[in-house]
Amino acid sequence: MQKHTTNKRLVQYALYDKRTIFLALLMLVIAVGAELTGPFIAKRMIDNHMMGIENPWVEVVEEDNSTVFYNNHYYKRKANVTDDDIIGDGTLQLVQVGQSFYMTNQHLLFDGERVISGDTLTITRGDEQASYEVVKLNRNELFSFYKPEISPIIALLSLYVGLLFIAAFFQYGKSLLLQKSANRIIQKMRTDVFHHIQRLPIQYFDNLPAGKVVARVTNDTEAIRELYVKVLASFFTSGIYMTGIFIALFFLDVKLALLTLVLVPILVIWTLVYRKLASTYNHFIRTKVSDINGMINESIQGITIIQAFRRKKETLNEFEKLNEDHFTYQNKLLSLNALTSHNLVGVLRNVAFVALIWYFGGQSMTGATMVSIGLLYAFVDYLNRIFQPVTDIVNQLAQLEQARVSSERVFQLLDEPGEQVTIETIPRYEGNVAFEDVSFSYDGENDVLRNINFTARKGETVALVGHTGSGKSSIINLLFRYYDVSRGRITIDGQDVKNSSRQQIRKHMGIVLQDPFLFTGTIGSNVSLDHPDISEQQVKKALKDVGADRFIEKLPKQYGEPVLEKGSTFSAGERQLISFARALAFNPAILILDEATANIDTETETVIQEALKIVKEGRTTFIIAHRLSTIRDADQILVLDHGEIVERGTHEELLQQEGKYYHMHQLQVGKIPTKVG
Repeated sequence: MQKHTTNKRLVQYALYDKRTIFLALLMLVIAVGAELTGPFIAKRMIDNHMMGIENPWVEVVEEDNSTVFYNNHYYKRKANVTDDDIIGDGTLQLVQVGQSFYMTNQHLLFDGERVISGDTLTITRGDEQASYEVVKLNRNELFSFYKPEISPIIALLSLYVGLLFIAAFFQYGKSLLLQKSANRIIQKMRTDVFHHIQRLPIQYFDNLPAGKVVARVTNDTEAIRELYVKVLASFFTSGIYMTGIFIALFFLDVKLALLTLVLVPILVIWTLVYRKLASTYNHFIRTKVSDINGMINESIQGITIIQAFRRKKETLNEFEKLNEDHFTYQNKLLSLNALTSHNLVGVLRNVAFVALIWYFGGQSMTGATMVSIGLLYAFVDYLNRIFQPVTDIVNQLAQLEQARVSSERVFQLLDEPGEQVTIETIPRYEGNVAFEDVSFSYDGENDVLRNINFTARKGETVALVGHTGSGKSSIINLLFRYYDVSRGRITIDGQDVKNSSRQQIRKHMGIVLQDPFLFTGTIGSNVSLDHPDISEQQVKKALKDVGADRFIEKLPKQYGEPVLEKGSTFSAGERQLISFARALAFNPAILILDEATANIDTETETVIQEALKIVKEGRTTFIIAHRLSTIRDADQILVLDHGEIVERGTHEELLQQEGKYYHMHQLQVGKIPTKVG
């Protein structure tokens, strides 16, 4: 069922550019028709013109381009005259024996083995034998019989060459259109995959390394592109080519054409057997490619840790294990391909030629009708031609199976439930946030938040503090709807956040993370994220509000300074300032600072603290902080412990309680607390 669904969806994607594909197939049919006409032309040239002079000649009165003057009489091939044109009983027939030609006044009753003895020609076929008086023709006499055939031969050769040019033109057009169509299809597929990735919930990426996702967007879609460019093109071309050849063979000889049809079920059976054998290998190989990509991505991201803790050898061993597994199964697949593809075609080719020799040879031995040289040439030509598409089909089976496996992986990603995208906007929040008896679990079993209740009014600053794992970041994740609550509800301005889409909820929110992420581009583009509603003036103002202009204006290109991947050329503090400006440029009603000052030096922190006093006005601000000095002015501080709010109040109120907050404060200022709550 899965294979059927995958194949159906591949066809649906192909129909995305169906006009181009159908036009390409039409061009292919014309090209194949023009190309396969060649052996028929060659057969006619050989049988009717080159060997046609052995057909009976009759005496005629009038001379024209097809008459021959011999012994003071005009002769013309009997096939080219009507009964009214014939005069007398004058009949000639030419016979080739070895390299010489002979002429007799009698019509040959049958053909067979030819032997010349003096002026007598003896023909033997089985038990039959006949003798004729003959005269040997000299070179000039022989040429006179060939001369009428020169013009038709030249005409047929010209037609043959012309058809080759036509076939080449349409083959080129077919290949160009199919490749363009394939590129369009894969472009759409990659866009669909990337667009869908943006819609996937955050929890999807919790258990799937980024490298594996990248492998599906790049490696797997590239394998599918090869399916459309090479595999399907080869199958279409080969299928139409073989169909044309079989039609031609039926025109030549029905019995032998039926014999060659045995190739079709052999190919079908082999395709089914091969796919069954290769499927396991290809699934394993594609999985290992994803694992390798995932590990490479992880190693690059953590290269500083690997080097600092001297984990190079262990990391290399892990990579070698993945690489060795990939290598082993690639070799197994390679052995399967080498064992079957060329060997199968070679066996089929030899069997076909044995059948051809047996069939035509048997006709001669049993005294049946002699086969003309032209017919024999055409059959040999078509049999040679038919094995090229057979080879193409067999050789593309490996690529077909790889593409099918890759398709399953891509469609599996596309089938992951995504979030509904809503383009409708909602008015800017007032900024009143309430958590009402909220509980939450990541795994559905163990709660990381239990019965959380608090209210943040418009313009207030709420700080979340607590030990690692106490649930601070989980509260922010729920507020941003990266995850939904397990029990209870969250409201903004009295409205349950579940009643609005995630895009609407986040429209008027801004966030600054502990480890800011900068995109490749410029400082300006990292602030605006190329949003059309954010002008260059707004970008500069946001950067100045957070104090980033102090270092930016010293740069060569200032606000247009290039940013490399992850902003590696800037310090942690500079990246954080740009991240602050990004959040402010979008003018959020709710601003979230997730340990945003944890990696910033004291001087930069002072700059940001001054800026925050301005930008927090009119906004509800949530701050996750380990440095308690940064939240002294918070309107409300929530102290969390094991997923519960254990203390709440202002900085001064919590110090007076001498509880957990007081204990954390005393540790940070370097004093041993006298009392631990």
